[in-house]
Amino acid sequence: MVRYTKEHKQETRQRIIATAGRRLKRDGIDGSGVATLMKDADLTNGAFYAHFESKDSLVAEAVADQLHTLHANIVEQAEPGVAGLEQIVRWYLSAHHRENLGDGCPNAALLDEIGRSPDAIRHAYTDGVLVVIDGLAARIAPEDPPSARVKALSLLGLMAGTLQLSRALTDRQLSDDLLEQGLRNALALVDTEL
Repeated sequence: MVRYTKEHKQETRQRIIATAGRRLKRDGIDGSGVATLMKDADLTNGAFYAHFESKDSLVAEAVADQLHTLHANIVEQAEPGVAGLEQIVRWYLSAHHRENLGDGCPNAALLDEIGRSPDAIRHAYTDGVLVVIDGLAARIAPEDPPSARVKALSLLGLMAGTLQLSRALTDRQLSDDLLEQGLRNALALVDTEL
């Protein structure tokens, strides 16, 4: 019997979490069974329970990981201040983001299901999204980010809702027009408060 190191087990766990996060954003929580999630990670179903007690525990960790990735790769990488906020808004409300569910934001892909999920998933989501929100708030009001937290939540809600709706439309031109109007609305929301 082969014994794996703690590092190998942690790397495998992280691979499951990352691949599950992408699949969940593409197919939804209900549309992604354990067998599919494990196949994506090139592992057997039996290996799942060596890492997670339930699908819900994996979903909670995957959602948290996806929000951490969003923060690290988009929010933290943007320029400081208003210029960075505009970069984030333009990325979020882009045709590229609309077309690439698996690589995009978990908000627009999963909010409806997270809202109906058990508390553990909703808590993981809340903790993760607050990190993203605080990054946005720091750009809205660098001198007082806590005062801008609700404004940042509103901005994220506007962007996520616009992106969700743009993904649902079959009329590409209407979808593009919606993204463009959403971009103007988001930038106006930020600009009016400065």
